[in-house]
Amino acid sequence: MSSAPHSAVVTLTGHLMDTGILARVLDDVLEYGGDYRIDSLELGRQHGDESRALVEVSAGDTELLDRILMRVQVHGANAVDPGTATTRPAPADGVFPEDFYSTTNLETLVRLDRDWLRVEHPEMDCGLVVSDGSVVRTVPVSDVRAGDAVVCGAHGVRVELPPQAPRGEEDDFGFMSSTVSSEKPQALLVRQIAERMREVKAAGRRVLWVGGPAVVHTGAAPAMVRLVEAGYVDVLFAGNALATHDIESALFGTSLGVDLAKGSGVPHGHEHHIRAINTVRAAGSIAAAVDSGVLTGGVMHALVRAGKPFVLVGSVRDDGPLPDVITDVIDGQRAMRAELHDVGFAIMVATMLHSIATGNLLPASIPLVCVDINPATVTKLADRGSAQAMGIVTDIGLFLEQLARELAP
Repeated sequence: MSSAPHSAVVTLTGHLMDTGILARVLDDVLEYGGDYRIDSLELGRQHGDESRALVEVSAGDTELLDRILMRVQVHGANAVDPGTATTRPAPADGVFPEDFYSTTNLETLVRLDRDWLRVEHPEMDCGLVVSDGSVVRTVPVSDVRAGDAVVCGAHGVRVELPPQAPRGEEDDFGFMSSTVSSEKPQALLVRQIAERMREVKAAGRRVLWVGGPAVVHTGAAPAMVRLVEAGYVDVLFAGNALATHDIESALFGTSLGVDLAKGSGVPHGHEHHIRAINTVRAAGSIAAAVDSGVLTGGVMHALVRAGKPFVLVGSVRDDGPLPDVITDVIDGQRAMRAELHDVGFAIMVATMLHSIATGNLLPASIPLVCVDINPATVTKLADRGSAQAMGIVTDIGLFLEQLARELAP
């Protein structure tokens, strides 16, 4: 052990070299102003064997050391001697104590006294609140209340990485996790996604979709409707735009004023989206428009008919918006969290902001596929902490049609 006044030893286990985890941990220690010494490194002898490393992390003061220890936990590095957790009361509504533990989206355990307690629904960038002395849950800063017992510092907290496959032994789905590229066999990827969705449904879990308006603009709404009717869309997260243009298409045959059958603009077509919004507002809600016979087709119609929930969260750009759109973003986050129960698979299509927002809410244990024509969408999702995100760069219209053929022929 070093003579540094503030140090701790962390342990890492897994395929440390193949995945680059060890290098990322060491880089983070240096980036945060700390130092390290590798006490031991045991490399697996066989291809499938895991490796184990002990790394001493040191810093100039206790506060910096705690920040570094929290940071490297993103990669699954845990203190060898974690101690027990410290809690402090939240000083005010919507305010954590200054040294609160900032969460990852990994499976997390907290030790109070001698018992390790598993955290309910891991979510990144939250705090940990202990209630009744035996329940630990993630709480966003906006929802913490004065006096809540908040876990502070890095002591007594442990994280668990999802199971890792050694290089060359990924399951059929695993090779998608390589660098985002359009040069991948799309038909094979679609078949693998379809198979994973069948497995999730057979296990009694739900498939979450996050969608953007390109689902409608590309003419893919009929394929999406088939997937809803076949039972492969259990909940949809979207904004005002997807729902509006889907309803515009059902009422007027256009999307943003463009005739979807001909691909050309129509007279006064620029009005259609706001007229569609007005029609639904007059009905009172999307469900009311369906029940009254005003809305007779499209993705939103199919969801209402199938009894599947949707959460529409708006933005400052929205026209109208539709009466179902949640215009307070914090209320929108809460509504999205409430629909994450029993989700076993998430698929995000043609939306950057909603994809990142949803990725921030999901635990790392839920497989996540992002499909977009723009590679930056998938890259940003992974960069924002959703390391489990796997990407397909392609036209969303072609992708959804292929997926519908696999699941709803």
